[in-house]
Amino acid sequence: MRIDFVITELFVGGAERCLTELAIGLADAGDEVRVFSIGSLPTGEQRLLVERLEQRGIALTSANVDRWTGTLRAFRKLKQWFAESPPDICQTFLYHANVIGAWAAKSAGVPVRVGGVRVAESNRIRCALERVAVRQMDSVICVSDGVRRFAHRELHATDNQLAVIPNGVDVHRFSAARPADWTSLEWPADSIVALFVGRLHPQKGIERIQSHIDSIVPPNTKRRLLIVGDGPLQQEIDDWADAVGAERVRRIGWQADVGPLMKGCRLLLLPSHYEGMPNVALEAMAAGRPVVCSRVEGVEELLKHRLKEQTFASEDVGAMKNLIETFLLDEVWSEQIGTENCEHVTREFSVEAMIDAYRAHYRELLIRTGG
Repeated sequence: MRIDFVITELFVGGAERCLTELAIGLADAGDEVRVFSIGSLPTGEQRLLVERLEQRGIALTSANVDRWTGTLRAFRKLKQWFAESPPDICQTFLYHANVIGAWAAKSAGVPVRVGGVRVAESNRIRCALERVAVRQMDSVICVSDGVRRFAHRELHATDNQLAVIPNGVDVHRFSAARPADWTSLEWPADSIVALFVGRLHPQKGIERIQSHIDSIVPPNTKRRLLIVGDGPLQQEIDDWADAVGAERVRRIGWQADVGPLMKGCRLLLLPSHYEGMPNVALEAMAAGRPVVCSRVEGVEELLKHRLKEQTFASEDVGAMKNLIETFLLDEVWSEQIGTENCEHVTREFSVEAMIDAYRAHYRELLIRTGG
């Protein structure tokens, strides 16, 4: 198969990692694969995924469009890219790529057009534009049943269009990681660390952690909170962390490899307001850690084996606090749940299973459309 992937950008994130693993896996299986980024390609440490694709010989093109004012330019460049070497299938990932890519692929005559919906974000304007794009798609792949229900309800995707293929994770990369040395953060080596990893954005519900910081990380104990990430809330969070005190709370910026931090922490916190299927939870589970998540899209599928023990109703912050307290107090319980988490993702969320599911779906679509 000749498969073209279109994504909004290639900074390191869950969707971008999925695309990279998928592109490499399909290329290894003998398919012809190309990747198009609407946004400019990242530099520095954030080039990690770009370098992986280039090292595997996968053709990579960018429209170098980082603002909506360049939408028409991105559309024209993408349409020309399709026309120069027509694919059998175009797969888009994320909102901007879905909107621009669906129309460009339709205009260029790409026979099979597949969208990728990964987050259940109910933004009225975005949903209206993506709704129009969905009409140009033969299939819409969602990362969870929760996102599938969102795409049906908000994007008006039909049952015949919708498919669910969950994310996959490289379990060994996290299970074999060497635990972080907390003394590098000027914390005692035996610190009991609750970890948050993600973009510092209102979506992630960090205020829920902040509201209970004195019970999660009381003064004069071994407990610590480490926040990892960058984003629009970082200055606000830095000011708050300074007020609480570096001996209890620290924020560090984006990390190329969070495996050691996950392996060394007691548990992962993810109190999001909405998600799709959070990769960070998959990664913590692969590292053998328990997680405490709000019961948002994708979480029930990830944690169905231990749902009650690791999730809370989205607005029940008291229940979140109680779950966190249980894991911080009981290391044996934490290790038991962490071991079960690792076994669960190994069985059901491997990268290989994800690649096989996409490949089978593409073949089915080609048969269905006569390609």
